[in-house]
Amino acid sequence: MTTTMRSLACALLIGLLAACSRSGGDAESPKADAPAAKQVADIDGDDIVALADGGGDWLNYGRGYSEQRYSPLEQIKADNVGELGLAWSLDLDNKRGLQSTPLYHDGVLYATLAWSRAIAVDARSGKLLWQFDPQVEKVKGEQACCGVNNRGVALWKGKVYLGTLDGRLIALDAATGKPVWSVQTTDNSKPYTITGAPRVIKDKVIIGNGGAEFGVRGYFSAYDAETGKMLWRFYTVPGDPSKPYEHPELEAAAKTWNGDKYWEYGGGGTTWDAMAYDPELDLFYIGTGNGSPWNREMRSPGGGDNLYVSSILALRPDTGKLVWHYQVTPGDTWDFTATQHLILAELPMGETTRKVIMQAPKNGFFYVLDRETGELLSAEPYGKVTWATGVDLKTGRPIEAEGARYVTAPSVQWPSPLGAHNWQPMSYSPDTGLVYIPYQELAGIYSNEGKDFTFGLRGFNTGAGLADIVDLPAEFGSGALLAWDPVAQKEVWRAPRPVYWNGGTLATAGNLVFQGTATGQFEAYTADTGEKRWSYDVQSGVIAAPMSFEMDGEQYVVLMAGWGGAGALLGGGVTQAAGRQHTGRMLVFKLGGKATLPARAEPEPLTPPKAPDADEATLALGQKHYQHYCAVCHGAGAVGGGVLPDLRLLEPGVTDYFVAVVRDGALKPLGMPRYGDVFSDEEIAAIKMFIEQRAALTLAPPAGN
Repeated sequence: MTTTMRSLACALLIGLLAACSRSGGDAESPKADAPAAKQVADIDGDDIVALADGGGDWLNYGRGYSEQRYSPLEQIKADNVGELGLAWSLDLDNKRGLQSTPLYHDGVLYATLAWSRAIAVDARSGKLLWQFDPQVEKVKGEQACCGVNNRGVALWKGKVYLGTLDGRLIALDAATGKPVWSVQTTDNSKPYTITGAPRVIKDKVIIGNGGAEFGVRGYFSAYDAETGKMLWRFYTVPGDPSKPYEHPELEAAAKTWNGDKYWEYGGGGTTWDAMAYDPELDLFYIGTGNGSPWNREMRSPGGGDNLYVSSILALRPDTGKLVWHYQVTPGDTWDFTATQHLILAELPMGETTRKVIMQAPKNGFFYVLDRETGELLSAEPYGKVTWATGVDLKTGRPIEAEGARYVTAPSVQWPSPLGAHNWQPMSYSPDTGLVYIPYQELAGIYSNEGKDFTFGLRGFNTGAGLADIVDLPAEFGSGALLAWDPVAQKEVWRAPRPVYWNGGTLATAGNLVFQGTATGQFEAYTADTGEKRWSYDVQSGVIAAPMSFEMDGEQYVVLMAGWGGAGALLGGGVTQAAGRQHTGRMLVFKLGGKATLPARAEPEPLTPPKAPDADEATLALGQKHYQHYCAVCHGAGAVGGGVLPDLRLLEPGVTDYFVAVVRDGALKPLGMPRYGDVFSDEEIAAIKMFIEQRAALTLAPPAGN
């Protein structure tokens, strides 16, 4: 290993940032220009509804209430997209992944960064107008299963609304970024987090939360947009049956749970992402998450559908009263959330046009429901699925494969806990009638943890043994940009990706679909046929979805480029494809754009260290603890994913520092958990030797070089 790299690795232990954690400290934000007082997001529901008829704004997470992520702008189209160039870019002090979809109104872009920070940017110049940092304590990051990311803001009547990792909902003045009000939406003594974007409907800000991997009870809430007063709350799973149920829907749900302490496990069903709204039907839709713990045998012994986990719910936004529900995965035991993107559309089905809601959740089936009644219209696999052989349209239930529930023996199933489609948004084009899905294909190894089950930091792996794989091959998993016909329920075209975990999609009236990739390319394809027409190197893996807006008669396309999230933390093949260098940027493109990015810094070649002098028993002990506690953040087999420190680069011989960090919690203020009450000094030494052995093996040059 070179002297420079060893120095970098030593600095890592001052910045070990989050060795074995989901956290880390970013530098302070860049200074902002003084904002113009008249640049305010003075919009309401009528403005959002009007987007269905056109317009150049992007006012809601999915553009409008239907969440189609379809732009009616057509200045940039298939026959001129080759002229698309960079108008400007803004470097951001963001090292932990960018998932935000920026919103646009009146010359200003509004977006979020890691650690729940918000920014407003002048869309003409790329100048930062204001920034807001809610000062989330970094230790909260250890309770965020999949990174400290944030997906965006909401705009309403001069305010910007933001959910924070520590469970706050904050209203900011859109002109200045100054807080107007703040409410704590969660019990912050419990492992709740917020990473999703809020929505505003009829002067109500609706926000959910995450944390099912750590044992919480899911719910979502509506707050008065002007004052922050809570108006109603809907719990997605029943609580302690010895106490009154908070609302009548829970009494019916409780009949689908078993055991004498399911409520003590929390139950899950957290609502951390997908929402949509139909103003004509006045129905608000939301997707719920996995059961907690994942393994149903633990939380509900003897079976049960466990309502309302892994479900799509339709409610009245004024009251929070449930109108209908559809459970995507009854009795979920695979981490098959239904929190993935929900899209509203009108589809020709038979001799009529149906108002539908569509979803491609983790479980691998594409669902089309009547959005007024919840009736299942169709469901077919959009990728590799082995846990079920199909969905019975009469009962609406999946036809499970034998052994899929891994009660008595481990089971290898597709999809994995990362899903055939995760949170990355898909899009729908009413022009082509196709849905564009960020598809991914990789297997999950599920095992019944039984009495050894524990929650949270002391046992994040709540049913799936994926992290027990040490050597993830470079080709581990794959992905694709998949064009899906929701009426015929079949694939129309696909653009293969060498690895999974790519960005969300955008469809436009210019017969284009845009997507960023794990390998750092931002690409455009013809929406009807899938012909690749344009590509741009953004110098970082991409997970966010692009958006498009119109300003001064010109169409722009915007992308937040910054690597992160669950797939990046897992490491393995994703690391090999995306490389070690990642940036955080907002990039804005237009026809004829002439701006350029600085040259990408090439990583310095690495010289592998000498393998440690350790016996097989010590290395096996180190591997066991590393894989169970550290792999979820620092990569399976200690092969980092390019987000948190790659522990293979640690300087040999810095045992004192390693012990101070791991045992004593020296970096806990930066988010690194303290493991002194978990590991002995001998076990910590074994973990370190396992990491050193992995460095010697995986940093070695290929045979023959």
